[in-house]
Amino acid sequence: MKNKDLIQTIRQGGLDETLTVLYGEARLEEARARYSGLIKSFKDFFGYDAESIFSAPGRTEIGGNHTDHQHGCVLAASVDLDILAAVKPNKAGLIRLKSEGRSFCKVALSDLEPKKGEANSTKALIRGMASGFHNLGCDFGSDGFDAYVISDVPGGSGLSSSAAFEVLVGTIINSLFFGNKASPVDVAKIGGYAENVFFGKPSGLMDQTASAVGGVCAIDFFDPKAPKVQRGELDLKGEGYVLCILNSKADHADLTNEYASITDEMGRISKYFGKTALRDVDEAAFYKALPDLRKSAGDRAVLRAMHYFEDNKKAIQEAEALKRGDFEGFLKLVKASGTSSAMYLQNVVPTGQVKNQELMAAIGLAERLLGGKGAVRVHGGGFGGTAQAFVPSEIVAEFKTGYEAAFGKDSCRVVNVRSCGGVKVL
Repeated sequence: MKNKDLIQTIRQGGLDETLTVLYGEARLEEARARYSGLIKSFKDFFGYDAESIFSAPGRTEIGGNHTDHQHGCVLAASVDLDILAAVKPNKAGLIRLKSEGRSFCKVALSDLEPKKGEANSTKALIRGMASGFHNLGCDFGSDGFDAYVISDVPGGSGLSSSAAFEVLVGTIINSLFFGNKASPVDVAKIGGYAENVFFGKPSGLMDQTASAVGGVCAIDFFDPKAPKVQRGELDLKGEGYVLCILNSKADHADLTNEYASITDEMGRISKYFGKTALRDVDEAAFYKALPDLRKSAGDRAVLRAMHYFEDNKKAIQEAEALKRGDFEGFLKLVKASGTSSAMYLQNVVPTGQVKNQELMAAIGLAERLLGGKGAVRVHGGGFGGTAQAFVPSEIVAEFKTGYEAAFGKDSCRVVNVRSCGGVKVL
């Protein structure tokens, strides 16, 4: 079907069933416009028609704050904000990719080694994803593809736009050149490989796994190279709630040392016991050794380890609460996780900061606006990022207005849990 005919089909509702699954009825008109615009943008840029469209979602961390890098457990979910690509295979042996608002990228599939000059770049992620599939046995030969990419996953939102991009590229390669032989977890692992080895960011696999698998995922990182994933359900609409991501509008710069201090200090505790991660440390032995640990590792390291032990349990308990349909119990655990993050993990206020405590102010205002209902907690890495609030549907308009009056327009983003991960839509 020619792209002009496809656009007409989309505008007339021919793709509505699929779009409703991905975005819900409330966003149908918006989705039709996005897909039609994407197809047109591909034709305008490359000069010929696209053949398919792929989607990969952003993710939200629901439970388990800074537990994944200690080989612990998390609860995460894909959301209805995504990255889309209009795609056509080529026989040029190249991935040619244009992201809206960004420079045009070309990666030769005959050269899949890491490049020093490409660190922290889109090209590094593309090359890393292709390399990972090549290592699995994908023979590109002269194959490649052209893609035009658009996104409504905001950078710096805590929804992990980089992982969504990795999953998008992986889903395209898996579908076009590998017969979909790679599982969603395989795609996630390749995304982690691309980010660690090619992009140069030492992150875990939570973001990629949640985006690739989709829905609500309970993920156990006991073996970080082979995480165990269990799908769950979270019907927020049925429970009468919505999920809001709250932008604190804090400056994200110069927080690398803050994030690194968490892994470093947790590492002091695990090394005391001759272990590589807190998952391998016996909790009773940890508390028995507190006098020595306070002297050798320091009190903040001890408190952060306390957070790990408790929040790792909470992530498991949250998944169990959802499984048995105990939504109120789930919310209590979310609240407790947020309290633990603020008090013991201490990843809400940057060290020594007195004047600028945006994230704590965001959480404090959200708690007031919720009036004892729902739950709010730090979302993701913390310090200068976002908070997450489960808001009763009947007060969401009032909540959003109250929050944005203090933190600015569009600082409160309502998202829904999406049932599928990386997917070929057309």
